[in-house]
Parts: sequence; C-alpha cells; structure tokens
Amino acid sequence: MSGRLLTSTDLILVAYMPKPRDLEIARLLGWYRIPLATAPKVIAVDHLAFYQPASFGEDHRWRVEYVAPVRGHELVTRAELLRDEPDHPRAGEEYFKIQLGPLLRLPRPIHADGWKRFTFLYTTGEYLCKAETLSDLTVHDDERKRLWKALRERAASDHHYHTDLPEVDVQPEVLAALLGMGRTEEQTVSDEQMGQRS
Repeated sequence: MSGRLLTSTDLILVAYMPKPRDLEIARLLGWYRIPLATAPKVIAVDHLAFYQPASFGEDHRWRVEYVAPVRGHELVTRAELLRDEPDHPRAGEEYFKIQLGPLLRLPRPIHADGWKRFTFLYTTGEYLCKAETLSDLTVHDDERKRLWKALRERAASDHHYHTDLPEVDVQPEVLAALLGMGRTEEQTVSDEQMGQRS
C-alpha cells in the first residue's frame, strides 16, 4: 500500500467536503482547496479526514468516511485550480491547494450524531482510530495541551503562517475544507493500520 500509515500521534485536520465532485477531485487529481481568507491557522498536518454533508445523499451524508495523507500545500488562485470556472466571482481569490496522497476509506464511518454543521476540527490519529461520532474526535485535558503544542510547532515551521497559536486552552474547531490525492480505486485503512487491535 502506498502512502504513509496513520499513527496515533499524527495531527489530523477534519475538514468539510462540500460536494461529491470535490471528493472525486481529491481521489483522482490529488488535491483539496481551502480559501486563504477562511483557512485554519495550521494546515501543515499529517492527514486530512473529510466530513460529508447532506449533499452526499442518504447513504453517505453526515459522516467521515475517508482520510488522506497530506503531501504539501501551495497558494494558488481559484481560477488556477478550477480552470472550467474562469468567470466565477472568486476566480481571483487565493486558495491553499493541499496536495494529498491516496484517499483511504476508514474501516467504519464516523457519524455526525448531533453535529450537522461543521467546518474544521483538529484531532489526532489516536482519536480518529477510536471515534464513533464526531464528538469523540474532540481532544480533552492534557491531550489538548499536547495537541496545541504540536500545532504551534507546525505553525512556526510553516512559511505560510507566522501567527502564534494561543497558549491557553481553546476550542479546537476552526474554519474551511480539505482532502486527498489520487488513485482511481479506493484503498481501505484496515483496523490494524489504524492502530486497532482485534
């Protein structure tokens, strides 16, 4: 299997995947876009996981089913990303183009439960492996301090952001969306790869 396996200490950004077309772009073309104006403070994470809203239909809505390793990012205009929409009102705006590895299917979906409106959430590989609902992805207590320390270190090394993240205990939710690179066939993350033990 190509692509790096998920580990318990990986930094994960769970991001909103607006439409099935965006998931296909991630799968086939290997990128996901986030408007610079609404991007979370840190996008230099290890993996993106994708929250699928109502647009994904009854069998796939309101859940996270896929994760992809992040290979890098760059700033481009929307027009450069979506060449078939040159007259879009935001065509000249800057977006982060997140380059991704293969799109991997989780062994079981993570359901929204009560969370239907969603943009971004930081979590770790450990929490992603154990989660059954989106609320299970929320990092608490000392774990949250470690998460924010890791995010501050990533922010300091990311040349796109020089903003300090707060030292205080803050909510991990932020804003925007991202996703995966590609192969035309899906890959599945096994329970063993996710750190699960039978």
